[in-house]
Amino acid sequence: MTDAQSFVHLLLVLAAVLLTTRALSALAEKLGQPAILGELVGGVLLGASVLGILDPNDPAIHTLAQLGLLILLFEIGLATDLRALAKVGGTATVIAVIGVMLPFAFGFAALSAMGIGRLGAIVCAAALTATSIGISTRVLAELGFLQTKEGRVVLGAAVLDDIIGLVILSVIASFAAGAAITTTGIIRTSAIAFGFVLIALLVGGFVVPPLFRAAKRLRSPTTIAVLGLIFAFSLAALAGLLGSAIIVGAFIAGVLLNGIQQREEVLVFAAPIGSLLTPIFFASVGASVDLRALAAPRTLLITLVLLVVGVIGKLIAAYVPVWFKGNKALIGTAMLPRGEVELIVAQTGLAIGALDATLFGAIALMVLLTTLLSPPLIKVVANRDPRARELMPVKLAP
Repeated sequence: MTDAQSFVHLLLVLAAVLLTTRALSALAEKLGQPAILGELVGGVLLGASVLGILDPNDPAIHTLAQLGLLILLFEIGLATDLRALAKVGGTATVIAVIGVMLPFAFGFAALSAMGIGRLGAIVCAAALTATSIGISTRVLAELGFLQTKEGRVVLGAAVLDDIIGLVILSVIASFAAGAAITTTGIIRTSAIAFGFVLIALLVGGFVVPPLFRAAKRLRSPTTIAVLGLIFAFSLAALAGLLGSAIIVGAFIAGVLLNGIQQREEVLVFAAPIGSLLTPIFFASVGASVDLRALAAPRTLLITLVLLVVGVIGKLIAAYVPVWFKGNKALIGTAMLPRGEVELIVAQTGLAIGALDATLFGAIALMVLLTTLLSPPLIKVVANRDPRARELMPVKLAP
């Protein structure tokens, strides 16, 4: 195939991906489900299991998918206000840390007992740690609970366990690169990953505001927005050079830019790029799913194990802060949805050879099930709260 033919083929594949994911995302949202579900299903349909149009291992597709992932984490960072989360910092931190430790420990122990190798068990356990911020906050907002103390705790804990999950991803990547899986190795790699996050936040807090104040004098919103992307790409590259995950750098760049006056200009510029590239990432994840593996009894058993330990770990974590007198059941159920970070972990594990089709399929199926089941569970618990009627937003007649 000539270069011209290859480029034409790429354009047709991208057109198919964007058309399919957009149509299925709109359908998912109409059915009350997050758009990510439509993008995943679209990838499954376009992948080798069904139509064979989308090859996630194609170098061009892989590069575009990784760029989409980077923009996604940058946008999540832009929406993360660490100062607002400080108001519920103690409770949210405890729930986040326990909500990471318990599912990870339970998952690793259960999968190891099933005969799964150490690195594969670590990757699967890591895929249980983070909560999908988008799914939880959307449902709580619809019910009027997002601005309550429970809503703030969920938002804070979800942000923190996302950060922890991304750091765990950095540790996993170092193991795949040849580092020994020992207690000392884990501590050293974790220290590097967390150290990068802390130093980037501290140094960036001093450097970023004056840099963008100076750029404001140019009176060019486009220039400021491009500068924001330059900053995200540069910090992502620095994270990679220092041995952390590239997407951690992109996320921290977004967090640092959250506090600047020009945040909206950067976000408005990044959003269309994310709308173009992020669906390619999620479609690539879906295309990597082998439907035959999903039907295998072992895959279904592993999925069940992941679901059970994931649910138990998050629910227990919600009840640990004994000083918090709010609706702990609501917090626990709101911490159940899994999404972006889990899929990132799964895709990384597949790329480095830590996961086979069975394990990758189990993680993907677990994400799909929590995406489908969590919203109605959150609604059931919220509707039992005595405040439900007064908090429910008033819906205007069409």
